[in-house]
Amino acid sequence: MTDGSDYVSWRKLREFADVDLTKSFVLSWYVEAGTLMVDVDLFLEPDHPFYEEPRPAEKVCIRPAIIEFPYCESIKPDRGEVEGSLAEITMTLGHGAIEGLRRFNDGPFEIRGDFGLVRIDSERPILKLRGS
Repeated sequence: MTDGSDYVSWRKLREFADVDLTKSFVLSWYVEAGTLMVDVDLFLEPDHPFYEEPRPAEKVCIRPAIIEFPYCESIKPDRGEVEGSLAEITMTLGHGAIEGLRRFNDGPFEIRGDFGLVRIDSERPILKLRGS
């Protein structure tokens, strides 16, 4: 872990403007053509272009989305070394609420939540909402 001076919070990454990852939930992880895909239920804030007023039974705007980490070179969970291919490693990752995401100045990203802490060496993430 670091003292915080050498990373950027997800709140400052343009890909996550007007969303709240701390109110979002990871459903699954998988790898497709060298890209790590994180399937999430994403909390949209009112200023997000795809925000919709919640239905009466809902209290917030949650939409299905994918966070893509292209050109993923490695995935390292915090529970020690996990051997295998990227696809095999993703099968060991859990799901749950997201606590945060940050990018270190040296490149890797780190996402943490109910599933633990996962370090990802990839290009900048791409956030894609799924069709309604």
